[in-house]
Amino acid sequence: MREHLRAAVVLLALTAIGYFHFPGHTYLQSDTQIYVPILERLWDPAVFTKEIIAEQPHVTFTIYDEASIGLRRLTGWGFERTLAVQQFAFRFCELYGIYLVGIALGLGGPGALLAAACFGLGATISGPAVLTFEYEPNPRGNAIGLVMLAMGLLAGGRAAAAGAAAGAAFLYHPPTVYPYWAAYFALALIPGKPEAMRRHLKGLLPMAAAVALLLVFSRYQTGEREHQEFFAVIGAAQEAMMRERASYNWISMWPATTIWSYVAYYALMMAALWRLRGRVPGDLRFLVAVMAGVAMCSMPASYLFLEHWKWSLMPQFQPMRALLYVVAFAVLLAACAGVAAARNRGWLEATIWFTAALIPPVSTRALNYLIEWGTPANRRAGVAAVACAVLTVMVLRLGSRLERWGMACVAAAIALPFAVPAVSGVRNYPRLHSAEIEQLASWARLDTGREAVFLFPDAGKSLEPGIFRAESLRAVYVDWKGGGQINFLRDFLTVWRPRWEDVMTGKFTPSKLEHYRAMGIDYVVLPRASDMKGVPSVFANSRYAVYGVRQAGKILGLFPPDLRVLP
Repeated sequence: MREHLRAAVVLLALTAIGYFHFPGHTYLQSDTQIYVPILERLWDPAVFTKEIIAEQPHVTFTIYDEASIGLRRLTGWGFERTLAVQQFAFRFCELYGIYLVGIALGLGGPGALLAAACFGLGATISGPAVLTFEYEPNPRGNAIGLVMLAMGLLAGGRAAAAGAAAGAAFLYHPPTVYPYWAAYFALALIPGKPEAMRRHLKGLLPMAAAVALLLVFSRYQTGEREHQEFFAVIGAAQEAMMRERASYNWISMWPATTIWSYVAYYALMMAALWRLRGRVPGDLRFLVAVMAGVAMCSMPASYLFLEHWKWSLMPQFQPMRALLYVVAFAVLLAACAGVAAARNRGWLEATIWFTAALIPPVSTRALNYLIEWGTPANRRAGVAAVACAVLTVMVLRLGSRLERWGMACVAAAIALPFAVPAVSGVRNYPRLHSAEIEQLASWARLDTGREAVFLFPDAGKSLEPGIFRAESLRAVYVDWKGGGQINFLRDFLTVWRPRWEDVMTGKFTPSKLEHYRAMGIDYVVLPRASDMKGVPSVFANSRYAVYGVRQAGKILGLFPPDLRVLP
């Protein structure tokens, strides 16, 4: 009991370090720019009445919205905090699952903690544009944490508990769980010893319950419901915009090096699995091999279903994002092989395995690393990975000499999240939030009507309009990030694309104000350097200037003099 308590404390510390330091976390920098407005409208139907991304929320087939809204009702917190609490909890689950895998492999508590720390450094995966540790508190990140927990529980022979964790993952994000359930169904249906078959069948019961529960939640979804066409064909115009807006779904647009790098990581995973062959429980070995195989098959399957048959379900299902498991398993098993080698005092072998495990965290283009060694960035990443691996092995070797193996493993585990970014200089995400955007959002929320519509005509593909939208609770007429909804909603393209081409092409000029008024836009937000001479702004700070469309148009003589001016 005391050992489990100490492990829980260390895992909690690793979760906190990973959340606040490295790999870190973000809010309103990616997917939450879409999810937060949807949640806010479900919470209060009086907001975002003119916001196109909130009109058809794509959360019908997930409990992400029910869990977030329920937690908000229970605690009184805003969505930023309720989403953060879920993200932190599921990251802990992810690390705990990896710890259980390490225990099942016979690494001991300290060794399992070190393997979990290596895995907890995360990996940025090019190609399908996904992460093993999501920076944003989104449904996919929650589901990944639960899948890894399920694997750890299954490795320890707890099939029913593993099924419950995987069932909860299915409720959060079904596409993330399909490799696990494909592998587990195969495991459960293969004839074997009666006791093992009964245990495996128990693990299927939570899945059946999760499917039934999700159908109930989707049937009684509060607020607006999404209108899906699961069996439609993608048209030429939709495909062209999808290829521009969401190229990560189209494997024909990936660099060849990215595809071959998955082959290299798959080979690394299989090599580590072979190295640990005497340690890996049979159920876990089967699960890892089949899940990775399913992930590798997702590439030709996606090409067939999406690019050849144009099946409209594929852009929202995004099957190739299962490739994250190939990298995740390669990192996990390489780290475990490194710990096992170090326990046997095979220091050179341990250094090699730890280097392999640390390559993804030190490079934001980790999947291209093995193929594109010649680029300066990848050479620096390689040196950093070797340096961090050598430092880890030195700590373990010193602990072994002093007969303090457990203390050395914990020290290395705690040190890695600090050493990796310090040595490699990697920066996982840009700093998009600023005092100026917060001031702008606060002013809009307090001093404009709920139905006000804003436009950032010179923002281009910037993510700042999405931050403003969520923080201000005000509609943005169109922005680049919002266009990602074309993956989920077939009819969204007919709304978003005309808006984008209409008002976001070319630089802003005052002559466009009359057209903006006709489109129902109330305010334009411009860079401060673009001040319109002779027209007072309704709000300004060091970075932005906001102009009322009607007021500015009247002053410039673009509108009839009797046109009512909004305050």
